[in-house]
Formats: sequence, structure tokens, C-alpha cells
Amino acid sequence: MRSNSPSRAATIVLGLYGVGGFAREVMPFARECIANSEEFKVQGEREVYFVETMPKAKEANGIPVISEDEFFELECSERLFNVAIGDSKDRERIASTCIRRGAKPYSLRSPNALIYGNNDIGEGAIICANSMVTSNAKIGRFFHSNIYSYVAHDCIVGDFVTFAPRVHCNGNVHIRDHAYLGTCAVIKQGAATRPLVIGEGAVIGMGAIVTKDVAPYTTVVGNPARPIHGRPDP
Repeated sequence: MRSNSPSRAATIVLGLYGVGGFAREVMPFARECIANSEEFKVQGEREVYFVETMPKAKEANGIPVISEDEFFELECSERLFNVAIGDSKDRERIASTCIRRGAKPYSLRSPNALIYGNNDIGEGAIICANSMVTSNAKIGRFFHSNIYSYVAHDCIVGDFVTFAPRVHCNGNVHIRDHAYLGTCAVIKQGAATRPLVIGEGAVIGMGAIVTKDVAPYTTVVGNPARPIHGRPDP
């Protein structure tokens, strides 16, 4: 698999949107995923790119950085993408644009992430190193699980949800769309008849211990977690 310069003849191309820290952390296992996958109907040369709206450099860590237009001009049989950008609204906008232009979402999973059986994970997920999804979890589209995070049994996670490193999401928790869970946040286990709910667009601060429901578009911090402001305009 070549990765030092754009090609006009690659059979399969993967564009990873973003070139910031998270994207550069994801790219090594993105390359491995695309190189080793046997799921494609066509076989042949496979290439990877960082994609940015306005590239400021020609490459990052030896991988070409190309514009969105250049990505869609590449000749290929399979055009795949993922979005390694933390802002969930930007992630949604980019995903919508890519799908409309004919690219296919491609989930990325680190080789040492653990995903057990009976889980339902939506398209475009990024599951980083040492992350885990245990059993009977339902996870929406374009989920980010950063290093050492986990989703436990019977959780329901919405679309465009972001876990920073070392998030502990215990069983029977429902997380709505666009929620952000900060580094080392701990979400107390809910019950099958009364799951703990984190509302749409809520932000869980770094190290917060969440013991009760969090309202939509509310930021909570501390132990136990408490709101620091009310609901802003979504």
C-alpha cells in the first residue's frame, strides 16, 4: 500500500478527515484496517489520505494531506471516509457531505480494542486502542471512543457521541446524540427499568462522577457531578 503521494489509479482509497492530534493518533490503525480488510468486492491497491478543507501542509507523518475536492477527484473503485474531528457538529456536517457525494463511511477499530458479541455499532465509529464495548450495547453513527474507554452492557449511545480517554460508561446508561464525555468521566450504572440518561448535547467534564440524569445541553462537573450552567441554545 503506497502512502507517500496521491495516486490517480488506486483501487480503494480512504480519506480520514482532520490532521490534528486525534487524526494523527487514529491514522496508524486506519492504515492497518484498510490494508488488512477482506470485505471489499474489488481487490487491489489501497491508499490513505488525511483530508482537510484547506490543507496547510502537503503531508503529516508521511501521509499525504489533500483537500476535499482532491479526495473526490481521485479515481478509484471504492471511496471510503471517516472523520477524526472532535466537534460532533462538524463531524455530522462532513459525514453528510461525504455521503451525498458518494463516499462510504468506514469504521475504524484498533487491533487491541475489544468488542464482544451481541452489540450493534453504527457506521463511521472510531474505536481506539484499549477501548472496550462489552455486550448488548447499541451505539449510533460516528461514535468516537478514545483510548482506554469502555461502554458496558445494555447501554444505548446516540449518534455523534464522543468519549475522551478513559471514560467509564457502566451498564444501563442512555446517552443521547452529540453528547461529549470528558477524560476520566465515570457514569454510574443505571437499572434496566430506570436507565441513567445523559441528554442530547450534554457535556460531562473531565473527571466528573455522574450519579444521576443530566439534562440536554447542560455541562456538569465534579463529584458528584453538578451543572455549572443552564441550557444554552442548541
